[in-house]
Amino acid sequence: MAYRQEFEQGAKSGPDGVVEAPVCQPGQGALEAVAPETKKKGLGKKPLILAVLAGALVFGGYEGHEWWTNGRFMVSTEDAYVQADITILSAKVSGHVQSVAVNNNQSVKAGDLIAKIDDGDYRFALQSAKDKLATQQSAVTRIGRQIEAGRASVAQAQAQIAAAKAEAERAESDYARQQQLARSDFTSRAALENAKAARDRGQANVQSAEAALAAAKSNVDVLAAQQNEAQRVATEQQTSVEKAERDLTFTEIRAPADGVIGNKAMEVGTYVQPGARLAALVPMTSVHVDANFKETQLASLKVGQKVRIEVDAFPDADVVGTVESVSPASGAVFSLLPPENATGNFTKIVQRVPVRVSVNPEIVQQGILRPGLSVVVDVDTRTSADTEKTASLKE
Repeated sequence: MAYRQEFEQGAKSGPDGVVEAPVCQPGQGALEAVAPETKKKGLGKKPLILAVLAGALVFGGYEGHEWWTNGRFMVSTEDAYVQADITILSAKVSGHVQSVAVNNNQSVKAGDLIAKIDDGDYRFALQSAKDKLATQQSAVTRIGRQIEAGRASVAQAQAQIAAAKAEAERAESDYARQQQLARSDFTSRAALENAKAARDRGQANVQSAEAALAAAKSNVDVLAAQQNEAQRVATEQQTSVEKAERDLTFTEIRAPADGVIGNKAMEVGTYVQPGARLAALVPMTSVHVDANFKETQLASLKVGQKVRIEVDAFPDADVVGTVESVSPASGAVFSLLPPENATGNFTKIVQRVPVRVSVNPEIVQQGILRPGLSVVVDVDTRTSADTEKTASLKE
């Protein structure tokens, strides 16, 4: 402001009416008047710039040190999710749902009743199978008695053969005696002929008794075959009884393992068919993480390496795990329609390979990890099963 007033007062018109600038006296130049104010402003910005530069250097140094000591050994991916071996509960027999014993999000133990299907028809089927088995077993018993009777007939036929042979021997002796008497004319011709007829009749009786014995033995063999057949039918009936009992047990749907019920798709009165989806059972003890790493990251991954898991739903949770296994193929290979690159234009795409990470059992027992949650996985490539074993041996 002082310079402006001096300029206005010192200005004077020239001969042609042109305003002439005042002559600056030593120490009163325009540059000298403005310089102090400009210097003050410049001096105020320097500390701020220096502070920013210092902070950037400190931050950069810290990040560089962190990367050099830890970051370069970490293999990370955000394409990771919590998974579990979910069991789909389904019906094995058809019928109307009689009762439902659980609700969604309810915890159950192995063997707990989930639902019950009307078992009236299956009880009747079981009783019918038991009745048929009882009838067949009676038939087996009856044939057994017939076999005993047939064996008695065999014994009787054997006794008849012995009697027939004895009679035949007596008749043979009488005939021989009558022949001697006939030579001496001490007997009549009629008596000789009667003796011969008795002899022939005795031999025929022996043959008849032997045939009866063979028939009795054959009858026993036939009865034994019938009994074996009846026993096989009884075995089939026993299988039918066991199947009916098994079908009856299937009317009660029970939990195969400990877990939590979800996605329940049944109510009382619902008609279900074999294979129909009724509910999902999530066993919380089998929770793990499936991390999809790029194929360029697999070289550093080894089974047994320690893993740090950041759960999006629980950012403050300290979750650790271990690399359990690596998939034998990329995810694209197991897809419904695997890509075929042998035809058309080709664009290289980095593939991802699923890696299973087991979670600390203590964290699993807390039940905070739910299948489907997004996580970030950081694998420490400096650790492995071998290094852990060596460290434990040193301790």
